[in-house]
Amino acid sequence: MKIWRQITILPLLFLVLAGTNACNPSGGEEESAQQLIEVTRGDLAVLVNGTGNIEASREVNLSFGTGGKVDKVYVKEGDEVVKGDVLAELDADALELARTQAELDLTQAEVALTKAKLALTQAQLAQQTAEYDLKNTQDTKEALELALFNAQIDVRSAEHYVDETQDIYTWPDIETAQKDVDNAEAFLQYALERNLSDETIAYAQARLDAAEAVLDAKRNAHDTEEVTIAKLQLEAAKLAEAQAQKNLDELTEAIALQELSVAAATESVEQAQGSLELARQSVQLAQQSLAQAQKNLNEATITAPFDGIIASVGADEGDTVTSAITIVYLVDPMSMELIIEVDEVDTPGVRLNQEAIISIDAIPHVTFKGVVTSIYPVATKVSGIVMYNVRINLDVPENSDIKIGMSASADIIIDKRSNVLLLPSEAIKEDGQGKQVVKVMVDKQIQERQIVTGISDGSETEIISGLSEGETVVR
Repeated sequence: MKIWRQITILPLLFLVLAGTNACNPSGGEEESAQQLIEVTRGDLAVLVNGTGNIEASREVNLSFGTGGKVDKVYVKEGDEVVKGDVLAELDADALELARTQAELDLTQAEVALTKAKLALTQAQLAQQTAEYDLKNTQDTKEALELALFNAQIDVRSAEHYVDETQDIYTWPDIETAQKDVDNAEAFLQYALERNLSDETIAYAQARLDAAEAVLDAKRNAHDTEEVTIAKLQLEAAKLAEAQAQKNLDELTEAIALQELSVAAATESVEQAQGSLELARQSVQLAQQSLAQAQKNLNEATITAPFDGIIASVGADEGDTVTSAITIVYLVDPMSMELIIEVDEVDTPGVRLNQEAIISIDAIPHVTFKGVVTSIYPVATKVSGIVMYNVRINLDVPENSDIKIGMSASADIIIDKRSNVLLLPSEAIKEDGQGKQVVKVMVDKQIQERQIVTGISDGSETEIISGLSEGETVVR
């Protein structure tokens, strides 16, 4: 229910002329008494009232973060404490042992992580080595393929040369033999510079020796010897071709084995990476376990989060408790609030930070100041009436007798005016057009006058225009 009350209003000078001698506008007598009221200035406030109980705005139920046996309780009901005071402790032997074990587990996990990192580095190095060896072998394969190709050419050349050794050699034949020597010398130089296999170098030397022998034979016209040398050269070329093919085959097998080594090294790297990831996860789990063990140890001690008074103690030394049991109920007696119920029709005018005047039933003749801090969004019903809870923060003076749970009421100032024109609300009427009018006494005659009003507390109304201070209104 809405209650309108005026907090402070300057004294009104009521000029009451009561009786049957009051004059009407026509100068005749009226059967009923008239009241003349002077328009004055004063202060006006519009209030919303509600009742409720004093509560602690700062209160907390303190419990241990883990279960265990209560070792020490340092406070009792009614004790005053300051922020940071130790209130109670659990037997922490088992918790300290758990923390030590967690520290050991973390150290072991970190050692395993270091080993996993080293194993990965070694696996990566082995992979790089295998890949390097494979590349070098593949490069050698190209040289051996070239050597085989040259050997095959030499075989064809030797076969052709055998066929020609039956003829008498002419000067062009000698020139051709000289070119063969030059080619053989070039191939031997190539084999030496490229550091080819010993077999290839030996073949190149044999080829050069044969070419030189052929040249000598042609120059000396020893045809029979030339034929013999040509056949030997053909045989050497065939041997060189066979050796080149063998070297290439063996190298191909080596490449296949090295490819397997690279694949195995790659798999080892992947396994080492997996082991490293598992080691990292183990370290993380060990760190979490250590943090939890430290948290449990820390929460085995209850400390005061703010200055206050011990309202109750829920356990004794030696009791076995869980984290769900409240050990200490702490309240701040200097931080209180009043929660009142306000009628639904009044709540639209209530705003945050509005001033409130609080009266406590147990402390009569004394008022306290407060401020609206919240308006509950959900309604409640009281005897069928829709109400909304409004929370008011209460300024508690030092050494006050205010106690939690006391009944109290509050007047919330939703609007106020200072030094404004005031008139009793009963003197204001409405004309046929719904406009506000009053009857003003002017030269002993009553005149109807239209006015504009402001706020009202139900008894007094603010006059914005239409009247002046000191004028007389007839009610």
